[in-house]
Amino acid sequence: MKRYHIMGLFSNFEEAFAAISDIRDKKIPGVTVDDVTLKSPIEHPEIEEILGDRGSPLPKIALCGAIFGIVFGFLFLAAAQATFLVQPQGGKPVIPLPSNIVLTYEMLILFGVLSTVIGFLINARLMTKRHPLYSEKVSLDQIGIMLELDEKHVNPVKDLFKGHKVVEIREEVAA
Repeated sequence: MKRYHIMGLFSNFEEAFAAISDIRDKKIPGVTVDDVTLKSPIEHPEIEEILGDRGSPLPKIALCGAIFGIVFGFLFLAAAQATFLVQPQGGKPVIPLPSNIVLTYEMLILFGVLSTVIGFLINARLMTKRHPLYSEKVSLDQIGIMLELDEKHVNPVKDLFKGHKVVEIREEVAA
């Protein structure tokens, strides 16, 4: 069965909000709010109640980066100190822990921040091509609702959008 990407552009946020509410209320069987992506020039916190919590992988990515920073930082410092002219002198440790703790903490911060920035760029899809359905009108004053649907749901969604005074409907067959 073919998959379709469909986007409805709304000039009024209340109409877009009502369309998403109808999707949440299962007016079209088989289409859920998990299929909905909202594109808007401004933030709409009230829509989060309808769409639900989408979650973000960034905290997990930052944690993995920080753990890597601790492990890599300590092993890198210890390996560099242990192999650099090992000459134990009068009770001085080969790998001094107090100074290594500070440097390991700095590596934790460095890799935590780097992984967060890289994770954000990947998660926000800032380095990818723009979606073919995207409209420049969304960044000006219109609200876009994008859905990924099966072929049998395309016409009911179009009818739902038309019932809520959609300005423009764009569609594309997913590859």
